Amino acid sequence: MSRNFKTLDDMGEIAGQRVLVREDLNVPMADGQVTDDTRLRAAVQTVAELADRGAKVVVLAHFGRPKGQRNPEMSLALVTRPFEQVLGRPVRFIDDQDAADSIAKMSAGEVGILENTRFDPGEEKNAPETVDRFASLGDLYVNDAFSAAHRAHASTEGLAHKLPAFAGRQMEAELDALDKALGNPEHPVAAVVGGAKVSTKLDVLKHLVAQVDHLIIGGGMANTFLAARGVDVGKSLCEHDLTGTAEAILDAADAANCIVHLPYDVVVAKEFKANPETRTVNVHEVAADEMILDIGPAATEALADVLKTCRTLVWNGPLGAFETPPFDTATMSLARTAAALTREGSLVSVAGGGDTVAALNQAGVSGDMTFISTAGGAFLEWMEGKELPGVAALIRA
Repeated sequence: MSRNFKTLDDMGEIAGQRVLVREDLNVPMADGQVTDDTRLRAAVQTVAELADRGAKVVVLAHFGRPKGQRNPEMSLALVTRPFEQVLGRPVRFIDDQDAADSIAKMSAGEVGILENTRFDPGEEKNAPETVDRFASLGDLYVNDAFSAAHRAHASTEGLAHKLPAFAGRQMEAELDALDKALGNPEHPVAAVVGGAKVSTKLDVLKHLVAQVDHLIIGGGMANTFLAARGVDVGKSLCEHDLTGTAEAILDAADAANCIVHLPYDVVVAKEFKANPETRTVNVHEVAADEMILDIGPAATEALADVLKTCRTLVWNGPLGAFETPPFDTATMSLARTAAALTREGSLVSVAGGGDTVAALNQAGVSGDMTFISTAGGAFLEWMEGKELPGVAALIRA
């Protein structure tokens, strides 16, 4: 994937040109206020650079799931003012009913946000007439929304075939980071995969065993793998019907010379709540009325030693029930180890997924990782080895 796509550096003179920029402005809101402006701030670099270069910048984005219907509660008019505040310059809202006229009246260097792309029933179908309608509004296309790149929609994939297409700065950074992590990584490579259920990460695990040198499995998923190895996990969260699948993944890992790391000591409790009575035990000593809720200190230390031998780390999912203390201990500890190794320059660390981002923020190390992807589904599909339509279209452009 390395640099086989065009970036803003390849655009040439764009003063006065209409540049359609696909961003992810799908922010959470409560009582008319944006409660987390991470996605708005992520869009600033590309939008500001294009405006500074004199383009008429028209931001395309979706907001919620209106299912092709106009819904005032999902209008991007609600996001225009908050985006204006983080961008630090005026932003006009462009109603899609008279978009062409509104854009024609824009000055060079001005920024506008087009109404929710998903108000058009053809957006999610990638309908040719919708692609043509969007394309008629611009001269150039920039995709800066990796988080929507796993969808083949009109504004994420179709437009790249109609207009000269480029990756925005956020997309560029994401693709470069992902290339370093799994596309063309420095070995040894470790992957941390956690989460509640194996069933949600099956394709990830199957793909990773052939790509990485060390696979660290945490969260409730680890219990299913322990059960597959004959461990009685008590009343822990465990998908007993998937132990055969877990065994097959372990066999595939052996065949690929990938070392799978499962915990050998664990923190258990009889009830899942904040700060209950806990014990740390060997995995073979879990009582029938206990549940595994975190990896133990000895296993966590051993995992830290594994990371010290690695050059690259991909992380998706926590090691324990990190939202509930004290079951955040292993995740926090390993996150701090990864951050320290990254600061030293010995490890390239790429993390993604909602729980992972929350855990790294909780550990206070987000700023120390090489790259953190805020994309959920797209990051997961990339870890599964799937082609992302929005990225593939940029590469073919």
